[in-house]
Amino acid sequence: MVDWSIARSIAVRIAGDPGRPQLADDLAALCADSERRVVAYTQLQPASALPPPELIDRPAWLDANLANMRSTLDPVVDRMSRPRARVPTAMNEAIKAAGGLVISAEVGGLVGLMAQRVLGQYDISPVDPEGPARLLFVAPNLRDAAARLEVDERSLLRWVALHELTHAVQFSSVPWLRGHIAGLTRELLETIDVRLRIDLRTVRDAASPGALRERFEQLRDDGLMTAVIGSDRRAVLDRVQATMALIEGHAEHVMDAAGVDALPDLDQLRSALDRRRRERSGAWRIVERLLGLEMKMRQYEVGKRFCDEVVAERGIAGLNRAWQSPETLPSWAELEDPRAWRARTA
Repeated sequence: MVDWSIARSIAVRIAGDPGRPQLADDLAALCADSERRVVAYTQLQPASALPPPELIDRPAWLDANLANMRSTLDPVVDRMSRPRARVPTAMNEAIKAAGGLVISAEVGGLVGLMAQRVLGQYDISPVDPEGPARLLFVAPNLRDAAARLEVDERSLLRWVALHELTHAVQFSSVPWLRGHIAGLTRELLETIDVRLRIDLRTVRDAASPGALRERFEQLRDDGLMTAVIGSDRRAVLDRVQATMALIEGHAEHVMDAAGVDALPDLDQLRSALDRRRRERSGAWRIVERLLGLEMKMRQYEVGKRFCDEVVAERGIAGLNRAWQSPETLPSWAELEDPRAWRARTA
């Protein structure tokens, strides 16, 4: 149902392609140094070699993420494509074509906008725990961010490397984590029951500007994830968000703690990045609402605050208790109340 060639074409057009500038530092050496610092601070030991860093342009980032989206969304798309009872075959085909065009445009537009801002990514398949991992740095975005934030490009690259290497260390040191994430993702996808509710009148106008506007307004009001899973299935989404909040918050905590000796301008970098997250355009606020990225921003904050407080009370070894098993991961309520998590896992 999703025409991925249309989605990619729209994404590339929106993202733009400023090329792949050569950044100031030796990326391989910088990442090796970051890995040593992250391992020394976190006391987490990777079980295998981490993926080599790749300096890429925006189209390459798009290709990596569209490929992951395709493998993740295929089961959902299959359900959407099933013929509807009591609807003639020709009409079913018309519905599928109209819906596919809308969804392809939505996917391409949203991913294209995201490609303008992503600085780095530890890239793994959300549904295949055995798939290869990649360590990506988006060169034009790093250069643009350094200029806009008025920070040193080399320092920004090192700081982003600390964040992404923390993710690499997390997933390669905690043997069950990728499988747990894949299981949660599959469980979440199985709750999604997307249907285009189209009657005889709206079939005719399915691809009209008015119909498209109505669809976007619904997504704007409800949020994409709530719209497709329903408010009665929020428990699954809450578990996903709590897990991701720990993963992201842990990386935020580590990038600050491990960067103290390596980054003399750490406070300036933290202030600049926080400002970048707050100062988003109106278009980006809509995108964040659609994708649930507003929650992702809160995940960074709640997760980092949880990690900061636990380490202050019990040290890094106390925080590492969270990585012992899926059962020791904090719930969302425990992220907001670290004492409750410490009491439960004592």
